[in-house]
Amino acid sequence: MHALPETLTLAQANAAVASIQQQLAKDGADAGALVVDASALRTFDTAAIAVLLEARRLAHAGGRALSIQGAPAAMVELSGLYGVQGLLGFAPAASSRHPALA
Repeated sequence: MHALPETLTLAQANAAVASIQQQLAKDGADAGALVVDASALRTFDTAAIAVLLEARRLAHAGGRALSIQGAPAAMVELSGLYGVQGLLGFAPAASSRHPALA
């Protein structure tokens, strides 16, 4: 499982992608789905959606699926605004509306 940081905005996006790449390399191809824990997110912007889309691309390139757990409801809603909610594999139980959308 890969945990996202408390803050994920444009300033942290490159580091977040690099961290996901390291997790995928560490796990190897036989690890099953890449599970991303988004429950720590408190402050985020559209860059967080871009990071998750890149995580999906990287996982699929390695023959793995992506599952996102603990995503704030505001993140799920934001992904819906961009039309990518169905691509991201959010676990069914997103938390209540999140006021800290940056």
